[in-house]
Amino acid sequence: MASHAGLKQPLVMAGAIGECVHVAGVTRFLRLAEVAGYRTLFLGPAVDPADFARAVARERPDLVGVSYRLTPEAAGRVLESFARELETRGLKGRRRPRLAFGGTPPVARVAARSRLFDAVFDGSEGDEAVLAWLRGRPLESAPTAYPQTLVERVRAQAPFPLIRHHYGRPSYEETLQGVAAIADSRAVDVISLGVDQNTQEHFFHPEERDPRQEGAGGVPVHTPEQFRALYEASRRGNFPLMRSYSGTRDIVRMAEVLRETIHLAWGAVPLTWYSLLDGRSRRPLEETIREAQAAFAWHGAHGIPLESNEAHHWSLRDAPDSVAVAMAFLAAYNARAAGVRTYVAQFMFNTPAGTSFAMDLAKMLAKAELIESLEGDGFTVLRETRAGLTSMPADVDVARGHLGATTLLQMALRPHIVHVVAPVEADHAATAQDVIEAARLARGVVRDALEGLPAMAVDPNVQARREELVQEAMILLEAIRSLAEPGVTDPWADAATLARAVRVGLIDAPQLRGNPEARGEVVTRLVDGACRAVDPETGQPLSESERVRRLVDRALRQGWAPRPAAGAPAR
Repeated sequence: MASHAGLKQPLVMAGAIGECVHVAGVTRFLRLAEVAGYRTLFLGPAVDPADFARAVARERPDLVGVSYRLTPEAAGRVLESFARELETRGLKGRRRPRLAFGGTPPVARVAARSRLFDAVFDGSEGDEAVLAWLRGRPLESAPTAYPQTLVERVRAQAPFPLIRHHYGRPSYEETLQGVAAIADSRAVDVISLGVDQNTQEHFFHPEERDPRQEGAGGVPVHTPEQFRALYEASRRGNFPLMRSYSGTRDIVRMAEVLRETIHLAWGAVPLTWYSLLDGRSRRPLEETIREAQAAFAWHGAHGIPLESNEAHHWSLRDAPDSVAVAMAFLAAYNARAAGVRTYVAQFMFNTPAGTSFAMDLAKMLAKAELIESLEGDGFTVLRETRAGLTSMPADVDVARGHLGATTLLQMALRPHIVHVVAPVEADHAATAQDVIEAARLARGVVRDALEGLPAMAVDPNVQARREELVQEAMILLEAIRSLAEPGVTDPWADAATLARAVRVGLIDAPQLRGNPEARGEVVTRLVDGACRAVDPETGQPLSESERVRRLVDRALRQGWAPRPAAGAPAR
């Protein structure tokens, strides 16, 4: 119902009927109707049933919203009177407009029994469901009522972002039952299966599974049939989209299994990680990058959206913010070069822990600016935000507050997807009920934020840091380009050049010290809420130009001659 090109906008009329004076729900319903493309007319509170029916006969609306929030007994009498008044004026059968009712659960049950209304809402459905119904989606639980591709679902639910949550308990049976419970709750739009490390690394090599690690970090899945059963368990409620943690080995083979079994909503493949860098597989760095690029190309060839969960892994290891921003760009750049058409840009906030909200938002805006500079020629970007993995406080009550606060901050980025992290994650792997409660908390924050937020993104300090990070990332990207061997036409998509950038320390993080593939020499500190490189001797902040100069000079001495710079990244 959102588009009415060439047609007169349909009209929605709504009010509180009888002696009911509660109109907050009515006005919210009308605001959602405006988003869906309707003209709206508010009749006000406590509208007499006869007057309500006369207004319907006079205005001839396409849709009528009726609200009543008092006692069920009185509601029955008021609605019977309204039905008679409509019939008296010939408003029945095909001549009657669509009718929607909103009220408390007990009153909504009375309205449903009256069979007068095309839709009855009791407040538990959420704004997204109301908006979807206004746009023509039926309320019954059926796959056709819920788009089953990421792009279609994002479009159908706008301006509300999709709510994603990861879920995977150490017990397969518990996870199977939990998936069904989460789908029935309709609280989550995307279930991201959290499979254990054995599954991620050894799915195709069962003889290498470590029995002691069964269920470590997620749900153990041994066969394609088990993946398929998890998907079938979700075919209820709001029929959520499903995706899964990717493999850390045999990445393309795993993607093929996920596509065939859980109808993979989008893939998630880092550019440099799940390698010797983090110990989650035994793949050398350059081999990892080449396999990641092949996985990118596979997703592009099959029309499956892709997320490269790359940049935040550097921040999780205390890398300078400039490195995180540059890697966010390079991940998207490689996805585009490999033929991906829809790119899911993940922005993990609160990382490293202690980053201030202002500097966090600035970093995300810098990432978004560089990533979205690549849009065009069929390449589009969806923004996905989330709370930081390591930022969730151990005290669950405090963690709930943190989830609410960081979700509100994330809304300043206008995300298409909000990846919720349950407040219990610092204590235990989230149960199905934990997931449902966290998703509902986040939905409440999102709903309030969409009413209007202060313009946090234009704060002068935020904008100054955003611009600084964009410039620092450009300096770093040009230095990476300079490491390419002669004849390399696209250094930013060249696995050897990217691996060399890590080995010489241009791309680096303090927690990589002693790693066979990286330097781990950069020293960082949180300075005024931002993660900055500092001089290891003085502890003073080190500009990115100075840090890069020192590293390139050393690379020259070691025989890696830089090639001439060839311009800045596209903006």
